Amino acid sequence: MPNQKLNVVGMSEVDAEEEILFELDPCELKLDAMIEAEPEPEMIEGLPASDALTPADRYLELFEHVQAARIFVDSKTFPDCAPKMDPLDILIRYRKVRRKPDFDLRRFVEQHFWMPESHHSEYVSNPDHSLKEHIDSLWPVLTREPHEHLPWSSLLALPQPYVVPGGRFGEAYYWDSYFTMLGLSESGRDDLLRCMADNFAWMIENYGHIPNGNRTYYLGRSQPPVFALMVELFEEDGVRGARRYLPHLHMEYAFWMDGAGSLSLNQAYRHVVCMPDGTLLNRYWDDRDTPRDESWREDVETALQSGRPPGQVYRDLRAGAASGWDYSSRWLRDSDRLASIRTTQFIPVDLNAFLYKLETTIANLSALEKDKATEAQFRQRAELRRAAITRYLWDEEAGCFRDYDWRRQQPGIFSAAGIVPLYAELATHAQAERMKTAVQERLLTPGGILATEYQTGEQWDKPNGWAPLQWMAIQGFKRYGHDDLADDIARRWLKTVNHVYRSHHKLIEKYHIADAMPHEGGGGEYPLQDGFGWTNGVVRRLIGLYGEP
Repeated sequence: MPNQKLNVVGMSEVDAEEEILFELDPCELKLDAMIEAEPEPEMIEGLPASDALTPADRYLELFEHVQAARIFVDSKTFPDCAPKMDPLDILIRYRKVRRKPDFDLRRFVEQHFWMPESHHSEYVSNPDHSLKEHIDSLWPVLTREPHEHLPWSSLLALPQPYVVPGGRFGEAYYWDSYFTMLGLSESGRDDLLRCMADNFAWMIENYGHIPNGNRTYYLGRSQPPVFALMVELFEEDGVRGARRYLPHLHMEYAFWMDGAGSLSLNQAYRHVVCMPDGTLLNRYWDDRDTPRDESWREDVETALQSGRPPGQVYRDLRAGAASGWDYSSRWLRDSDRLASIRTTQFIPVDLNAFLYKLETTIANLSALEKDKATEAQFRQRAELRRAAITRYLWDEEAGCFRDYDWRRQQPGIFSAAGIVPLYAELATHAQAERMKTAVQERLLTPGGILATEYQTGEQWDKPNGWAPLQWMAIQGFKRYGHDDLADDIARRWLKTVNHVYRSHHKLIEKYHIADAMPHEGGGGEYPLQDGFGWTNGVVRRLIGLYGEP
């Protein structure tokens, strides 16, 4: 076979004027032909600006020592602490006193840092409230007002009020917020709906993308790109102004497609993968390859168990967090080992469906602006993506959409993410019919739709069900005329949430739905969280459609 030349973009270890020759043997694994093009440090958005430094950047060995010593039960607590003085002065003081015989690390931290503000302890639910009344009373509790943030805090200040999920999550999260906004619109809170959309537009303007959440340590990654769905709410709910966000949709699209024009076959750069046939699909990615600030201890332990270069493991863990499915057997080579994670090797079906939605939204809004050239360009891009999704992510034999391992050139597992093409309206009616059968036979339980059919101990696997997956399944099947299944899922989920609410007077992040009697979900890196933004949003919207359970 002749040599094939691949131009490598942005690889720091390769001279820009050189070309690398790869001798491709048809008997070799395709893995050998797949090339990662790493961005140069100066190309990473959000870095290295001093006002975007993460706590790990600022405190160096102090940060590592606090996390390793387990000063706090939750690894997220210390990154959320605000310093009482200039971080550099704190680090210098630490280096001076840490070797003294009477040094106490916990006391040092307490003397030099403000603890994160706790809000949930102030709220006591009223057991006499209906589910609807409970949710409406929670919006003010979960709303954060813009204010002067403490200097050097990891929290990124936002210009408008925003709603947080609750519990340990005291900041706005990207894809969570869309599902929260569904409920805000149902509750008549169009003011907050507009504020949250404006906040995300502001982050796109200031950071070039919407980060995972408004913390400095989230700037290296985004989350499922649902800003187009947020914009759509302004039309669906009679709130004027969707077109004002068209420039921001273009900016978000540029972020996800960065480097696409320079890729050769079987090459990847940041979020973009050039497939063997030359079509472009996307993956999850984080520009950093270090332990996550908010899960530093857990990431270090996972990397030690992997047998792989730590940087590779950290990047895959971070990319898994960018997916919103942190973590799931979707990303694992061995479903029993988180250390086998390979997120960046997968082409996720949900991500590409959301990007199809982004492309069609840009096309639709461009048509309203009488910009026919842009409309035509993005309709073509959407159709190319739809064809590529069918080619690589549709399993004709099993009758379902699933992720695709682009390195091994084989399909990933079936999961509820396969329903998102229906939600984004890119599936055919024949595909939707077969997806209905697959979901009924493999994911439907008395409590709703499972994330996956595999029980691994990870929170985005069986036995857990999550609010956003229910909503996308309900609406996705409705869009293809399968109202019977959609209504069935909706009523099962409302029954699940109401059952737990009647027992504990709270809404929670996830639910154990594999048994006849649904209850609180488990698994993952942290205890079950209550609040909870997207559960509130989806349930409030469903109550508007189906009534109180």
